[in-house]
Amino acid sequence: MLWNSRHPGLSCAFCRRNDDCPEKYGKKETYDCGITLHYYCLIMSSGLYQRGKENEGIYGFLPVDIKKELHRATKITCNVCRKRGASIGCTVAKCRKSFHFPCGVAKQCIFQFTGQFASYCWEHKPVQKVAPAAKWANSSHACAVCLESIDTLPSYDVLKSPCCKNTWLHRQCVQYQALSAGMFFFRCTICSNKDEFQQEMLRMGIHVPEKDASWELEENAYQELLQRYQRCDVRKCLCKNGREYAETEGKWDIVLCKYCGSSGTHLACSTLVRCLQDWECPECRAIVHKSGMLFWKYLSSNRKRTGHHESVHSSPKCPRLSSETQKETRNRQMFATRPIADILEDLRSQINLKIITTFNVDKNNIWDGYLKKIRYKDLNPASTICVKFLDHDRQREVDDLENPCNEFFSLLLHNLQNSTLFEGSATSKNLNLDSRALRWGRYFEAGRVFAMSIVHGGRSPGFLSTTLFNCLAYGPEMAEPTIEDVKHFDLLQKIGKIKGSSTLEELKMYVKEYADYLSIAGCLRPVWSLGDKEMLVKDMLTFHVINRVRSPFERFREGLKFLGVLENIQKYPEAFVELFCHRPKKLTSEIFEKLFSIKYSQDKKNRNNQESRIIRFWKEYLGEIEGGKAAASFEEILTFATGDNAVPSISFHPNPTIEFMHADGKIQYRFPTAQMRQNCLKLPMSKTYKAFKESMDFAICNTHIPDRD
Repeated sequence: MLWNSRHPGLSCAFCRRNDDCPEKYGKKETYDCGITLHYYCLIMSSGLYQRGKENEGIYGFLPVDIKKELHRATKITCNVCRKRGASIGCTVAKCRKSFHFPCGVAKQCIFQFTGQFASYCWEHKPVQKVAPAAKWANSSHACAVCLESIDTLPSYDVLKSPCCKNTWLHRQCVQYQALSAGMFFFRCTICSNKDEFQQEMLRMGIHVPEKDASWELEENAYQELLQRYQRCDVRKCLCKNGREYAETEGKWDIVLCKYCGSSGTHLACSTLVRCLQDWECPECRAIVHKSGMLFWKYLSSNRKRTGHHESVHSSPKCPRLSSETQKETRNRQMFATRPIADILEDLRSQINLKIITTFNVDKNNIWDGYLKKIRYKDLNPASTICVKFLDHDRQREVDDLENPCNEFFSLLLHNLQNSTLFEGSATSKNLNLDSRALRWGRYFEAGRVFAMSIVHGGRSPGFLSTTLFNCLAYGPEMAEPTIEDVKHFDLLQKIGKIKGSSTLEELKMYVKEYADYLSIAGCLRPVWSLGDKEMLVKDMLTFHVINRVRSPFERFREGLKFLGVLENIQKYPEAFVELFCHRPKKLTSEIFEKLFSIKYSQDKKNRNNQESRIIRFWKEYLGEIEGGKAAASFEEILTFATGDNAVPSISFHPNPTIEFMHADGKIQYRFPTAQMRQNCLKLPMSKTYKAFKESMDFAICNTHIPDRD
């Protein structure tokens, strides 16, 4: 986006004012399309939508759209100044008030700079609910930002912190703090609460820009970080030239602590060889070895030293268990247990039925359609998802032929499962390193799709490896990758040769042969015995499966934080492992009979016998499918009826039902139909089982069903 230098004399095209006050109205700029605008006047206009990319037009708003909005505003009179050009309207549907942005500020309207960018007039603006004023009357308070005295009566100019009981703030002080700190550092000045505080301030009309803090944008803000620590801190330094003497190579090269980086040692002073540079300062070693992260490694090595005496002193709570089993048992005791259905129901309660986000997507280009939607508009993950599929001619399909939400998430997960973001077998995938996808934020979006699919009743992912799930649930430091997590042939060959070494000379030969790779992986070290190969292989696996993809993993984990999914995974790992690491259970005739409830006709006298006959046909048909004697499959029938080829993790909403299609006059229904929005399968009233089976096979097998794993 290009713009000219500021022109203080030019007026904003929306509000017709030439005030240049960034704190109140946003930055005023004259752009290369000849339009002068206040930033807040632009983004808060009710009829303006961001149809371009961030670098297109003016902050993604196309000039042609801005001119249309200006033309629309010329017909609307401001309810404050009585002049035309009021482009902002109250969000409340029944309210007809319109106003300019500066007029709204003067009238104490509320503008929410988040979500749908809602605006509220002076009559319908949100207010803070606090205890009666008498409660605060006998105590004096100060603004938590400027420390000046403040009236403890909530109003437009006085706000109360949602996280601290007795914290009050001036609106103007909070706004200046938000503009200075930015989204990443704006928090309560008393308790440092970020999420709850930001959410309440945004609701009350505080603009929190998505930018770095002002102190980070100063010139040479991080100058001190450019100086590498160069000092030997061991108790007895052996260097004759002093503790601060350092060489780039040799025994006087300084190595820093691998944990804190603020303590160092000469290689010679800590008897380190040149290629082994991992060193822990005494302070960090004392902390780390007492932490839970390394406790089990210490315990395991201690067991090996004690040998058979361990069984004599083993804990009575874990009798006759191996060391690994005892480790798993104690780990499980650290986490709460709860049925997965209850957890998912709680997550689902976040969905706001009053806010709807609509996706218009093409089944053949589902991922790009999803990205296009979220690129131009902030996605509220708690809103109700409404999906409309488009055919190849970009015409909408008939609604009754689709259950859009379930199929939408199923197609997205199928796309991710076969994308370059993951590698491995169909049922055990780890993250793959794709630099382009990382640069474009695809890993974050993948995590967000996982979270939304689970909460909105979609399909459970079911294709992650146990190693990747353990990284999410317990942290990468606790995960232990195995050879099954590696699919690269070259690496498998290297690991196989090192692991298969039968002599120390052979092991040293392979270490020398693969020195380049081991150096890049941070695994290159001298080997003194044949037993060193086990630790070497373990380090190679850790690098390839975990450390190599650490950046994609962090972005993927950030996406999973949506709707509190990651928090619940870490709290209830055993409950979620079935959703992420195992594919849905194989469908059987017994599951199908329990899955569908039958709606019999109310006119039992004439139709009960006919419907009972069709149910017998239905059960016989399911039995033939299970025995492989029918053309259709359980997955195809489920897709035909509900739009999903597997039972979702949170069950169906509504529950699947079976209805009957009786003859309507002269019209005879020969083939089954479905209403996917209601998860309803309608069966034809065939007179013989042969006719019933033929009609079911023909309809289900000839219905377009996306190819899924």
